[in-house]
Amino acid sequence: MPTLEELYRSVIMDHARYRRNFRKIDKHGVYYVHYKNPTCGDVMTLFIDIKNEKIEDAAFIGDGCSISMASSSIMTELIKGKTLKEAGLMREAMENMIRKGEEPEEDLLGDAVSLIGVHPLRARHNCALMPWQALDRIKENVY
Repeated sequence: MPTLEELYRSVIMDHARYRRNFRKIDKHGVYYVHYKNPTCGDVMTLFIDIKNEKIEDAAFIGDGCSISMASSSIMTELIKGKTLKEAGLMREAMENMIRKGEEPEEDLLGDAVSLIGVHPLRARHNCALMPWQALDRIKENVY
């Protein structure tokens, strides 16, 4: 039987290899931001389509390490159907998990919990948080 760490690793590698929502959203009214990880050079463009105060669609394009690409894939899956406020709560939980090692409330972060192993790897914190930081930039443009 695989350990929890092995299961988490397999989730990360699956999202890194088979990126969900890896595409542009090319339609009028979509918010997007290009974001570069200041510590390692990973890059991504995040696209968010908001309708009736909910995130109707989320996608990204970019290139980077398996942690940043898995985190981007996972985040775009998690925030669909959520309000920006709900996505903000998820972002806060993600930040606390990565930077402080705090375990999030059950089911708040879904597959993103698999990235908890990044906590002791300080040089990789920004890799895991890159899409969430890009989401912050979009939120700044919406409000």
